[in-house]
Amino acid sequence: MSVIQVERIKLFSTRSPWWCMVVAAVLTIGFAALTTAFLNSTEEQQATIFITQPGVQISQMVMMVMAALAVTTEYRFGTIRTSFQAVPQRTALLLGKTAVVSFLAGVIGLIAAFGGWLVGSLFAGSADLAIDTAAEWRLLAGEGLVFALSAVIAVAVGILIRQSAGAIAILILWPLLLENLVQLIPKVGDDLNKWAPFSNASSFINQGQDAGLAGDVGSNYALGPWWALLYFAGWAAVLLTIALFSASKRDA
Repeated sequence: MSVIQVERIKLFSTRSPWWCMVVAAVLTIGFAALTTAFLNSTEEQQATIFITQPGVQISQMVMMVMAALAVTTEYRFGTIRTSFQAVPQRTALLLGKTAVVSFLAGVIGLIAAFGGWLVGSLFAGSADLAIDTAAEWRLLAGEGLVFALSAVIAVAVGILIRQSAGAIAILILWPLLLENLVQLIPKVGDDLNKWAPFSNASSFINQGQDAGLAGDVGSNYALGPWWALLYFAGWAAVLLTIALFSASKRDA
């Protein structure tokens, strides 16, 4: 049995991943319903696809929590020692876990994004929510890539911290609070925020959307959309590399 199969079985043998997946999908779809169900006729005519995606960031946080728990629960209950005994190559084992979790997060990201768009299209029937441009496809399909890379970061944090509460706190406060606090630094805060990893993930999704809804102002972004995604992927790769090196040196 391959490492991927083992990690898939381990992940789905507990209830928390199932709950996280359901909650992540329902949040985005539910928020899409709320934001589109009560639009008046004028608002519907001005609406864009962006209005169907208000809950994606929260759903992203939920999947990051799931990814971190996939690692930290093994450390908490000591089952990671058994896993390392079965697969002495720790890097291979942890890469297998990362692949399973990130793939699952990516799938949920796609379900959430396109589910929100579909529900929004049903509620705001007179709005033009057809997917016509590359930016609109990136807004929806790009969520899968962002969710997957966010899960890689979450796994890396879980490996480094090893405790569920600490890892979850970091993963929630980092994109929602810390990156925004950087903007408060006099003179350089705004420039530093442009290079924050999750800000660039948001940049990849939001660039090219309607300026009134997405705040798409060119000066707000340091990189183009695909370079921003590559930059975010670089952060994920570096953090995972550090985490794998740490796991190979530290006692389980």
